[in-house]
Parts: sequence; structure tokens; C-alpha cells
Amino acid sequence: MSTIKELYEYRQMIFSLVKKDLRGRYKGSVLGFMWTFINPLLQLIVYSLVFGHFLTAVGNTVERYSLHLFVALIPWIFFSSSVTTGAASIVAQKELIKKIYFPRMVIPIAYVTSCFVNMLLSFIVVFAVIIVTGAGINFLAVLTLPVIMIVEYVFALGMSLLASAITVYFRDLEHILSIVTMAWMYLTPVVYAKSVVPKKYLPLFNLNPMTHIIDCYRTVLYHKQIPDLSSLLLAAGLGIFFLIFGTMVFNKLQRHFAEEL
Repeated sequence: MSTIKELYEYRQMIFSLVKKDLRGRYKGSVLGFMWTFINPLLQLIVYSLVFGHFLTAVGNTVERYSLHLFVALIPWIFFSSSVTTGAASIVAQKELIKKIYFPRMVIPIAYVTSCFVNMLLSFIVVFAVIIVTGAGINFLAVLTLPVIMIVEYVFALGMSLLASAITVYFRDLEHILSIVTMAWMYLTPVVYAKSVVPKKYLPLFNLNPMTHIIDCYRTVLYHKQIPDLSSLLLAAGLGIFFLIFGTMVFNKLQRHFAEEL
């Protein structure tokens, strides 16, 4: 509770860091903020070509493969960005940490929140694609989206806190995570349907919080149904566990951040 109270007192600093990150993300580029919408569209085109046309064994497993992929790809980009950029967040702000006191947890929270805002903006493209393709929307199911997003945010923040604290002491982790998140994506039903996973491997897949989170997004936006409550509760439980664990590790390791940086 003391940590939450202290973070609330520094909420303005979090907002300022989020604004700074969002403004500086595409600073100096010709298209600027438009890259927020262009990046996911380009990734959709690449993955659709690879898995929808070249590797047809994957693309042929579902109808409207591009939409099936897109509604899962945007949340995955948020998660992977939160973990990889969040891991380097403390090291990136080392000069600020050495100069003034503030709750060190503010930094990864700001980075994850910035990625989260970017995902929310990208969902404009998601809904545009749904409308253009004529897939349709279940407005009752869409009302559950904020809950799913919060669950994913909690899990992403927990992983970011854990990764950012360890990276201060083990700088190679930042580079290792790039490989880990790439492998993690293929162990999560992002580019393929969960239904193609052999039953004997399902218990292992279900230990992955992102499996349930992606499945909930896809249920709402692709299948136009209200997600299964048990799946959402399991994802929330795993997300809260990693948030508590990440917070505990972060609080323990932050004591010597200044010396290590």
C-alpha cells in the first residue's frame, strides 16, 4: 500500500514521461505520428503474405485469415514492446536516477503505459479493418475489451518490472529478451488458431498468460462473442501473480540501482 501511495503522489511525473515518450517516438521522421497506424498495417501485410499465401497450411486453417491475425497481432505488439523497451527503461534513464529521488518504479510504468496508449490508437485501425471487411461487430462483446486490456496491461507491467530490474545487473538480458519474445510469439496462438494446437500440448500452452489474453481478444473481435469467463479469470490471476512477483523483485533490487548504473 505504501508503494501505491507513493506512486500516486508521483502520478504527474508518470504522465510527463508518457507524453515525452509518445512525442519522441517518431520525432524527426517525415510521417511522424502516422507510423502508429502504418507500423501495424505493414506487419499485417507481411504476416498475411507469409502465413496466408506462402505457408498456406497455416492460412487455410481459418476463414478471413488477415482479420484473424490482425486482432491478435496488435495486442501482441503491445506486450512484446512493453517487455523489450521496459527492460532497458531503467538503464536508459540512469542520469535522471542519479540526480534526483523518485520512486524508480515510475520509469517502467511510464514505458508500459506509453506502449498501452499506442495500442489503443492502433485499435482504430483494427476497427477500421473490421468495418471495411464487413466482418461485423458484437457491441455487447466489445464492452468486455477494456477488461481484457487491463488484464494484459497488468501482466505486461509485471514482466516489465521484473525485466527492468534484472537488466540493471545483467545488461545482456535486454538482447536476450528480443529472442525470447520472438520465440514466445510462436508459442502463443497469434499467427495460428489455438484449435490447431495438439491436445497433449494444451496444458503447457494454457500456462502462458498470453494464450488466454489473445484468445479473449480473438473471441470478441473475430468470433464476435463474449469471452469465456474462466479463461479471462485465469489470465487475470496469472497477470496479478507476475505483477506482485515483479514488484517484489523490483523493490528488492532497486536499492543498489544508483551504484550499478
